[in-house]
This record gives sequence, C-alpha cells and structure tokens, in this order.
Amino acid sequence: MFVKLLRGVRIVFLTGLLLGVFVVYAQDKPAVSFQSTQFNVVEETAKIQTILEGFDGDALFVGIQEGPLIDLLRAEKEAGTGATDVAGALHGTFPVLAKDDALFNLSDLTASIDAEHDIVDSYVELGKLGTSDYQYYVPWMQATYVMAANEEALQYLPEGSDLNSLTWDQLAAWGKNMKDATGENKLGFPVAGLFHRFLEGYIYPSYTGGMVTKFRSAEAVKMFEYLRDDLWPLVNAESANYSFMNEPLLSGEVWVAFDHMARLKPAFDAMDSGDTDLKFVAFPAPSGPAGLGYMPVIAGLAIPYTAPNPDGAEALIKFMMSPETQSAVMRDLGFFPVISDVDTSNMPASVSALSGAVAATSGAKNALVSLLPIGLGERGGELNEIYRNAFTRVVINGEDIATVLQEEGDTLNTLLAETGAPCWSPDPASDGPCTVDAAS
Repeated sequence: MFVKLLRGVRIVFLTGLLLGVFVVYAQDKPAVSFQSTQFNVVEETAKIQTILEGFDGDALFVGIQEGPLIDLLRAEKEAGTGATDVAGALHGTFPVLAKDDALFNLSDLTASIDAEHDIVDSYVELGKLGTSDYQYYVPWMQATYVMAANEEALQYLPEGSDLNSLTWDQLAAWGKNMKDATGENKLGFPVAGLFHRFLEGYIYPSYTGGMVTKFRSAEAVKMFEYLRDDLWPLVNAESANYSFMNEPLLSGEVWVAFDHMARLKPAFDAMDSGDTDLKFVAFPAPSGPAGLGYMPVIAGLAIPYTAPNPDGAEALIKFMMSPETQSAVMRDLGFFPVISDVDTSNMPASVSALSGAVAATSGAKNALVSLLPIGLGERGGELNEIYRNAFTRVVINGEDIATVLQEEGDTLNTLLAETGAPCWSPDPASDGPCTVDAAS
C-alpha cells in the first residue's frame, strides 16, 4: 500500500510539474507538449529539439520512459485534464493505452496524411490495433537492429560465407578467425544496452521460430548451447559494460558488433566526416535453422483525450510526418521514414550503408518478423529481465539450461497471465494470454 501511495504521489507530482512548465511556457506563446519514449537520450533529445525548431508554432519536447508515460497518461485521464498533447511511443505501448480508452481516433488525420504522402499500408493497419476503423496512432518512423564491422575484419570471414546471409555458426567461425589472428576477442554486443532485443527478436526466433511459445523448447536449448559453448567464448569481455556499440567500434576494441541502427550510426558518421580513419560496413544479423529473425521497430504518434491543445497536436503530427521532417530524422537520428515521398538522394553515406543492411534484412527470403512485445504496458521491462536472466544464468553462470528455461518460463507465464497479453509475431495468435509451451 505504501509503495502504491508513493507511486501515486510521484505521478501527481510529475503531472503538476509538467502542467506548471507548460503554463509558464504558454505565458509567452502557447506550446504543443510532446512526450516521447523515443529520443530520450541527451544527444538524441538535442537533435530532435533542433528539428522541432522548424515547426510553425512552439513545441516542447519531453523525453520519458515507457512506464512513466503510461502512468502519466492514466493519471491525466483520471483527473479529466492533462498536459500532454502528443504522445510518441513504440507500437507495443499503445495497446495498454487503448485498453484504458485514453486516445483519440486519428482515422481522419491519418487518411489526410496518407493521401498526401502515402504511409506504408501495413503500418497504418498496425496503428488500428486489430480494429477496423479506429486509428489509435499515426505511424511515425521505423528502425531495426543490424550488425556492423570494421573493414579490417572482412579478411577473416569464413571461406564461402556471404556477409549479407551469414549463419550463426559462420559468425562464431568469424570470431574464431579474428581471435586466432589477433589474439583478441573482436566480437561485441551491447549487454548493458539493448541486448534483450538481440535475445527476443533475433537469436531466439532464428533458432526456434518463436519468441515466447518456444521459450523452453529443444531448439531453445540448442540455441543456449551455441551461445555458451561456441559464440560467447569469442565475445569481448567488456561487452558486459557496453551500452552503445559505436564507441567500441570507433576505438577498435571491437571489430564486429550488433546494435540498434541509431546507436551504430555515430560510428558511420565519424567515418563520413573523417573523424576516424576506420571504415565500417553494415549487414544483417545471422540466420538460424528457423530463419532470419529480426525486429522492426515501429513508433507512432497519438493524441490523448485530455490533450489541452488538440489542434496544435494535429499540426505537430502533420509536421513530423512531412517529407522534410522525416528526412531530417533519418539523417540526424537514424530512424527511417514510413512515407514514400522522402528524398533520400542526398543522405550521408552512413545512412545509405545502414539502409542497405535494413533492405537486405527485410528482403531476405527467410526473414522472420519479430514484433516488439505487445500488451505488457509498464511491465514490459519484466519480460526483458526474464530473457536477460536466462542468458546470465546459462551463459555467464553456467547453470543447467533445462532447469533455467523451466524456471524462467514459469515466470514468463505468470507475467503473461497477469497482464493478459496475447501472443505477437512470430508466435501464432492466441485467444487469451500467450503461453509458454511445455519443454519439448
């Protein structure tokens, strides 16, 4: 009870603080308040604020984490008044807000933008969250995760391998070749960063064909055996401390890395600008027995019912969806457009390199789309911890694989049952909460 009281006090304080900020700001000129779970890292926030200077009006951008955003919008809805005009978040955040009936229907706004700029049809459908005529969010931008390599590493690729269609076994062989030649582990992963997405959206689906239902399958056991015995002995030990892989790539500490494309982009930017003599290439993550698992990251823009300036919110969304703004976000922040009329002819070479890796990933014949977790709301972090815990217990601590997957699978089932989250791609649709299959 005390914890819930403290949480309530925090939400009320945050809401009051934001209201105060916007009221003070509005004394000069009314602002459109823009809360976003994206670009909440200091360097990214500065870049999006610069882009927002082109908006015909005043926009106040506030970076926020997913849980606090959900808490805030719920508190504003309960209060019947709010300080948030536009909410930007990943696709998986919106089902929770839709369930709370907290968002306007943006069908007309989306149709207007679509008629002018041609939004990707599949992303428009995602924004409807399974309904036929209720647009909970306007698709905003897209990204994914890829791999990058220092050109020095290419000479050590296994014989007969293709950089754009590697297998996991070939990645391990590549790591061994580099270690044999240099005496160092040159593979790197952002274990202190978005490593859970690597587990959930890449290696798990590529081995098992699923993310959740096959969590403790025989294929999952083989995947963990590969990680423990074949790959991780070749991974740089400093990976435990890496949050962003651009820095170890630029230092030369790591030659081959996996990360979100926006977090790899600074290394390619440094190459383009001449700030480093190193040369990098981008390419898809490896494939496994079930295919090339990959996680497209779709972000959207919504307007809460309690928005104090809904007209300004619509104007801001139209600005964010303009070809000029979509191009600027692509150039400066590494998130790709969701509309068709963006001029990409003058993009930096860094963007072109990453774009090529994305195209090679999504266009692969064995591509297996793995959506971000859906329906978990503010408890999404618990799912991430389950995957991280399984990895740590098996690969780092050397615990028995079957035992770990049984125990962590039980925890995952409890989370899914308590949240009621249905299965999401690549797992088959479920009538009720998604369920981890029994060990096979």
